[in-house]
Amino acid sequence: MKKRKDNGELAAIRRILARLPERADIRRGAGDDCAVVRGADRRWDWLLTSDPVIEGVHFAAGTPRAAVGRKAVGRILSDLAAMGGEPQWALLDVVAPPAMPVAHLDALYDGLLPLANRFGMAVVGGDLASGQRLEVHAFGVGRVPAGRAVLRSGARPGQGVYVTGSLGGSVRGKHLRFVPRLREGAWLRDWATAMIDVSDGLASDLRHIIEESGVGARIDLPRLPVSRAAAALRDGRGPLAHALHDGEDFELLFTIPAAREPAFAAAWRRTFKLRCSRIGSVTRRAGVLECVDPSGRVSRLTDTGYQHFAAKEKNR
Repeated sequence: MKKRKDNGELAAIRRILARLPERADIRRGAGDDCAVVRGADRRWDWLLTSDPVIEGVHFAAGTPRAAVGRKAVGRILSDLAAMGGEPQWALLDVVAPPAMPVAHLDALYDGLLPLANRFGMAVVGGDLASGQRLEVHAFGVGRVPAGRAVLRSGARPGQGVYVTGSLGGSVRGKHLRFVPRLREGAWLRDWATAMIDVSDGLASDLRHIIEESGVGARIDLPRLPVSRAAAALRDGRGPLAHALHDGEDFELLFTIPAAREPAFAAAWRRTFKLRCSRIGSVTRRAGVLECVDPSGRVSRLTDTGYQHFAAKEKNR
């Protein structure tokens, strides 16, 4: 019998998607950062997302509980940002060892509530269960004006590929301290044709966009905004490899129509202090992800970022 680790995360997702139903009130089901559904108020579409943080996978055993709570809420806020959404409500299911001190549970909420409040998300409940290790499973609801959610499927040949902030080295602390790009995501509803948050690594997440859009992409490696943390790592991989493949940067990766790129760049500079980099372009080679190295040599990029089930669990 095949196990999940034999197929990898992407194959497991495709297998599940094939079994999910379609309904008239579902604008977009599984396959994006959030599901998009219609409600009674037709002015808005509702965004639904969920994400776990699990000890030994997404954080190390000794991580401060406040940081764990902050990360749990930050991940679902980042999903909403990637759709151009506005946060509304959250539910949190906490699985904790029976011997975990009550003070640790308090610290968990001390970390998550300020971030939720900062972005207007109300934590309205959840559940508490016993388990062998600490897990926080977060479910979030957001909203977006009807028909305005930015999906992964809108990229077209000739468009520019952009990313916010800097990439790589999140293991040095960013994965616990990142700021969800909600203001930027809502603003990008007027500009971006496709968008995703960088959670599994730039190469992996850009592949999601090109597969959903039926296009290809070419990345200019010298243009990648490599973080100081990635440049400081000394593990033999190199800063560019970290920028391409490290997960949990939680920056926004998106595409902009070529004709609008000059106006977009000027508008971004007027509106935000956050760095935004043009790192490549969308091509007609469906499913093909290429990169251009500093010498101008073009090669096909075949390896991806982090995938669940593909390797042994690791602390992120």
